[in-house]
Amino acid sequence: MTVENVLVVGGGISGTVAAVALAQKGVRATLVEISPEWYGVGHGITVQGNALRVFNEIGALDKMLESGLGFNNLTLFHADGSVINAMDAPKMGGADLPSTMGALRSDLQEVLVGMIHDLGVEVRLGTSMEKFENKGDSVDVTFNDGSVENFDLVIAADGIKSNTRKMLGSKHDKKGTGLGIWRVVTKRTQEMTCSAVCYFGDEYKAGYTPISEDLCYAYVLTKPERPDNGLSDAQEMKRLLSSYHGHFDFIRENIREDDYMNFQPIEWLFIDDEPWHQGRVIAIGDAVHACPPLIAQGAAQCAEDAYVLADYITRDGDMEQLLTEFTTVRKERVKIVVDASMQLVEWEIHPETPGANPGMLMGQAMGALTAPAF
Repeated sequence: MTVENVLVVGGGISGTVAAVALAQKGVRATLVEISPEWYGVGHGITVQGNALRVFNEIGALDKMLESGLGFNNLTLFHADGSVINAMDAPKMGGADLPSTMGALRSDLQEVLVGMIHDLGVEVRLGTSMEKFENKGDSVDVTFNDGSVENFDLVIAADGIKSNTRKMLGSKHDKKGTGLGIWRVVTKRTQEMTCSAVCYFGDEYKAGYTPISEDLCYAYVLTKPERPDNGLSDAQEMKRLLSSYHGHFDFIRENIREDDYMNFQPIEWLFIDDEPWHQGRVIAIGDAVHACPPLIAQGAAQCAEDAYVLADYITRDGDMEQLLTEFTTVRKERVKIVVDASMQLVEWEIHPETPGANPGMLMGQAMGALTAPAF
């Protein structure tokens, strides 16, 4: 085995999947998370089949489906509530798995954190990597308490605001897309059985995903700034959804002030022209590629990164070559997602663009992603 002692920086999907996959391979993993409390974000998430394949491989999927909801369809609506198209969603994780799962991010995190503790992974909260120094076949890490420890490898999964990315000398940083997103977790009807996207309303588009037997995660794509109009978040969410009907009438009428909701500008990042590693430190997930959620592949690409990297670094061979090969393979796959997502952003903002065909592009991207990542 090439590595025996690995530090994972960051406790999101990339970091937790990496720590679990490594521990299952017999690697001693230490996970540090800068937050003093470890919990998942409260809003919902749409998880595509290729992410479900990763979760299934590490033994997490069945537990996730106990609280989440799996389904195999996608419905497109007009803002007046009429159906534009109802279709089967591509099986990107294989024929035996659901096409998609809706869930609370916090529920997914709870399953992964439970596995981490069961596997004996050491977890240090309120801890961050302040600097590193490569030592040939290992790396010295200085933590925020001033202590220094040596590891065979560092996996930086510290998100789109990654400090490690800066330490690696990258010239890239997150950028705005020109879009913003409002999210809410609220009640759903029993007829809302799969993800849906609604077009031709006053905003760019709206959508929802069922995440349990009685809840859904709903969203609306809008401008990247929250208007200063004196409305509460719940009032603003209702205003933004006022031109969308059908199931959205029920969603809008049931939004409450104490529902979990948030707004954020949508940002993106893709390091396609630089290495993701320097010596024995490698960045993965949103630290090197964060894309708009227009084809719901962010979590999937993070999970794939983590699982595939765990395989590469436990192979016999030269570590520099293994990390370079991993990065090359992952860049090719991530590029499919980033290119499609950014083109869809452009078409959302400028729908009059000649040749714009979002449905065809989404189909092509998802079709390409049905090819297994591992």
